[in-house]
Amino acid sequence: MFETIDQLKEQLDALRPLPVHSVNSLHESLVLEWTYHSNAIEGNTLTLKETKVVLEGITVGGKSIREHFEAINHKEAIEWVESVVARQEPFSERLIKSIHQLVLKNIDDTNAGRYRQENVMIAGAIHTPPDHLHLPTKMAALVEWYQKQTNHPVERAARLHVDFVGVHPFVDGNGRTARLLMNFDLMASGYLPVIIKTENRLAYYEALDKAHTTNQYQDFIQLVINTQKEALERYLSIVS
Repeated sequence: MFETIDQLKEQLDALRPLPVHSVNSLHESLVLEWTYHSNAIEGNTLTLKETKVVLEGITVGGKSIREHFEAINHKEAIEWVESVVARQEPFSERLIKSIHQLVLKNIDDTNAGRYRQENVMIAGAIHTPPDHLHLPTKMAALVEWYQKQTNHPVERAARLHVDFVGVHPFVDGNGRTARLLMNFDLMASGYLPVIIKTENRLAYYEALDKAHTTNQYQDFIQLVINTQKEALERYLSIVS
């Protein structure tokens, strides 16, 4: 199941060190597209071009302050996650809360980086997240599970995303945080970050709900494999 992406990763690794200008342009594109798609999945109405303008420091007329902050915050969160990977910082609850704090900065400072103190439902999903009183135990168990994993890094990253969203530890920003955590794990394992595109939103949500209600992760893992393959092929097309 992972053979193709592992072969592509080997091809990319064999080309290192990669051309500086190519890497820089790929990274700039990655940050923009990751920010746009991750926010669009959650209902942000900024277009790709408008997101680019906002990240350059320009205000877009007719768009809410929240939508501007969602774009700015997401870029800062990506940059912070990259710095964490570079420092080889381990996965922890502190890491989770720090990412979430950046995601909700200037949007909901009261709840940024703070586990929810109330019960919630996920709109359109069959799965109901656990009672907020169980969150400390659930989140500690998630970190412990992660630390014991010996399966393929891409499978682990996909399952981390699924299980984090299943716990739904925050009142808002869980989806963005989950995708940032998944890509933290991928990058820490030497893989490329992946972008779940807004046009794949239905398949993404269906795969999540299937995993949460039937414990069958395969559809979601395959989705992450496919997006990793796309990312590796894109990099190889530019640097080789």
